[in-house]
Amino acid sequence: MDSSAARPDRYNEPMRPSSPDRRRIAAAAVLLQVCLGVIYAWGVFRRPLEEHYGWSKSESIAPYRWSILFSTLAMIPGGFWQDRKGPRMVATAGGLLLASGCALAAAVGSTPMGLNLAYGVLGGLGVGLAYVTPVATCVQWFPDRRGMMVGLAVMGFGSGALLFAPLLERLLGQDAAQFGATIPRTFLLLAGLFLLAIPACARWLTAPPPGWLPPGWVPPPAARETVDMSPRAMLQNGWFYCLWILFYLGSGVGLTAFGESAPLVGELAGSSAVLSGGAAIGLMSLFNGLGRLSWGALSDRTGRRLAVRAMSILSALACGLLVWGHKELWIVLGGLCAVGFTFGGYLAVMPALTAEYFGSAHIGANYGLMFTAWGLAGFTVPRWTAAALEQHRAAGDPQGGYQQFFLTLAALAISAALVSLLLRPASVPRPPSPMAAAPTDRARPVNR
Repeated sequence: MDSSAARPDRYNEPMRPSSPDRRRIAAAAVLLQVCLGVIYAWGVFRRPLEEHYGWSKSESIAPYRWSILFSTLAMIPGGFWQDRKGPRMVATAGGLLLASGCALAAAVGSTPMGLNLAYGVLGGLGVGLAYVTPVATCVQWFPDRRGMMVGLAVMGFGSGALLFAPLLERLLGQDAAQFGATIPRTFLLLAGLFLLAIPACARWLTAPPPGWLPPGWVPPPAARETVDMSPRAMLQNGWFYCLWILFYLGSGVGLTAFGESAPLVGELAGSSAVLSGGAAIGLMSLFNGLGRLSWGALSDRTGRRLAVRAMSILSALACGLLVWGHKELWIVLGGLCAVGFTFGGYLAVMPALTAEYFGSAHIGANYGLMFTAWGLAGFTVPRWTAAALEQHRAAGDPQGGYQQFFLTLAALAISAALVSLLLRPASVPRPPSPMAAAPTDRARPVNR
């Protein structure tokens, strides 16, 4: 008898060994991402830093930019580490780094360089290491509902600022005379929270056994044809660069809007106290989180390509509205919420698209490379817009600065919509590239 006939195949007679409850793994992934979502609440720190230390807008946005850049850089080794050793160790290491960065920020955060190194570099490395683990884990545990469950996991990341923005605003206070004490104290409290919460969530994360499939689920024919590409093979494939550019443009719009939303809403609200900057970030984060779940679930029904096209077009329309109504508080708030809603979709759909085009065997490393688009967008675009805003402010024309700000975002969103129209089904032949993109072996067993 041929021994190969008795060997389980990944799609015909799949292996279904006993496994942990997927719902608990998903819950741990969401809670971990909520902690990491503190990165989006950075705008709350900007006014206290500017008023207490006399920093410029470019200096106060810098830790945000550096944290985005280094969180992205950490995702690449974190993804390889995740694929080899499983998510638990990687997520724990990320939590320890983030807690260390916040603790160091309390000690040396009185200077731009100190805060950039502590919160931006060290904290950003921690966010990147920990972020990749829930995403890769949900992709592997939920092949039957990949878009929705990845959207649920990253919804925690997008909604983190909904919790942290008002909390940070309360901890920092409104009294400028107290900022010298409340700023470092807030960083210390964050360090303690992350030191306890992130390793606790990481204990629940584990990779599924090789060949595991959900009970009763049979992969559709399209999924059976997916080629598992190594990171090297993916980088030789033309669709990677199309998806990367799309991710860069869409992320540039959302990340820049988050970075400037608190100062902008604070200026438009003025002394009326109708809405604080922290509350604006929280509201935008709510829509960001809802967008991640909604677009992820929608992409399971309509397909990823149609979902990402709709996201890009809606983002372009919202930015166009902001160009016209940038002087009206409620128009700006509504437009920013729409931008946050569509931006959230990118963080849910792009991991699923990466798995769809390049397979899930190396999803940690592959998505880590794809995620560099998010990091580079967050590092470059907010810098351009902050410099433009400062130039207009120095010339006595802050409203002109905000109009140019929203014109820049509209141009990025329109470009993303155009790039999204180029996408083709993952099952069709890939675009030619100078080097052949050969399939690689399936994922090796993970030491959990």
